[in-house]
Amino acid sequence: MNTLDSHGFRLGFATFVLFTGIAGDFWRNSFSWYGYGVFVVVIAAISVVVLVHNRARFRLGSLPYPLLAFIALAFLSIAWSFYPGFTALGAVVLLLTTASVVSIAVTVTWPELLIVLGWVFRLVLGLSFLFEFIVSAIIRHPIYPVWVTPESNPAKLLYWSRDLLFDLGKIQGIVGNSSLLAMAALLGLIVFAIQLASKSVKRGWGWFWLAVAILTIALTRSATIFVALAAVVVVALAALIVRRAGTPRRRAYAYGGIVIVAAGLAVLADVAQSRILELLGKSSDFTGRFTIWHEVIALAQQRPGAGWGWLGYWIVWIAPFDTLKKAGGVQPPHAHDAWLDVWLQLGVIGLVVFGALVLATLVRSWLIAIDPVVTSPRDPGSHLWLSLLPLLILTAQLVQSLAESRILLEGGLMLLVIWAVKTKTSPLGLEPVPPELSPATLRSRP
Repeated sequence: MNTLDSHGFRLGFATFVLFTGIAGDFWRNSFSWYGYGVFVVVIAAISVVVLVHNRARFRLGSLPYPLLAFIALAFLSIAWSFYPGFTALGAVVLLLTTASVVSIAVTVTWPELLIVLGWVFRLVLGLSFLFEFIVSAIIRHPIYPVWVTPESNPAKLLYWSRDLLFDLGKIQGIVGNSSLLAMAALLGLIVFAIQLASKSVKRGWGWFWLAVAILTIALTRSATIFVALAAVVVVALAALIVRRAGTPRRRAYAYGGIVIVAAGLAVLADVAQSRILELLGKSSDFTGRFTIWHEVIALAQQRPGAGWGWLGYWIVWIAPFDTLKKAGGVQPPHAHDAWLDVWLQLGVIGLVVFGALVLATLVRSWLIAIDPVVTSPRDPGSHLWLSLLPLLILTAQLVQSLAESRILLEGGLMLLVIWAVKTKTSPLGLEPVPPELSPATLRSRP
């Protein structure tokens, strides 16, 4: 058997790629941006080899059309970009990121993906607590990444760790940011809960990591993540209710009830907005985000149709980004809102294409979550806990996209592409299922 086809390589490579995407700052802060670049080049090279080796398993035309259109638009924007050289670089990064994830989507099955994500988030959370413990117990003072020179009096926002673990403060973990660590904990919570419910991990081990994820969310205290957690719970309950509605008539009643409840929650959130922000410890301007959003909107309105040109991460030392106000002494690297970021970089055209990508992926994820999985012509079908995975993680990502641009970058983009590709090209019930993740053990008990 070819090494590229081996179980160990496929899962190991997928874990390395997704860990690098979700915890990219760990590599950058440890080995500098140049060291991180080496990891990226290695991943890109192996991904190309994997795709060529598995060229018979997928066709370019089978990939989601909005995804292909979004990548094409990023390259086309070089023609009208205000910074064409950097747009070309950003478009290449977008293409390589997508290619690395497609190589995973076509070689790793749904059950294996659950295993991989479990490994990834255990690594992120486990290493984060180990890292913070070393800083607080041994180093005993805040530290900067290796690429920051302390003698230059850098902004405190650049701290890799603030030495807050023993004070029960907002830890930042190996990703160097409490909000990003909180998001990793929420996604880990979803993955661990599905593994626990499906009995694909030992009970004690599953509850341990579930507790670690909850503890991380409590320590990071991210307002966005609390909202995302609430949204995930509501969507999970809605999916389980629709699952139980066995007839079209019952499903119609279920959908009607869901719409009414959702509308009520939206009205309640709007009326009690200031109180909710107070409870979450946030100011009415969302900790300075309104300032960033207003500046981004003003820039986007100058080139509303096709935008300034694709970048991904902003190049903060070039125009027009070098004119934006600093937050805490640091130039913002993105718009803190994925939708505003797309409008800024690719205009209304980009918003339509990206919106189509997200909507199509969300609809397919919902249908996978509510419909029974059929594994053979005679199989009546059964509901699997695993089928909730793309819907719940995508829900969390969409809530985060209103306050962060991470769904366009690194790990966030990788997860979006995985859901977009696998929900379109890989029916859940028709993939080989390892014994530990058989339909019998994954059956839902709503």
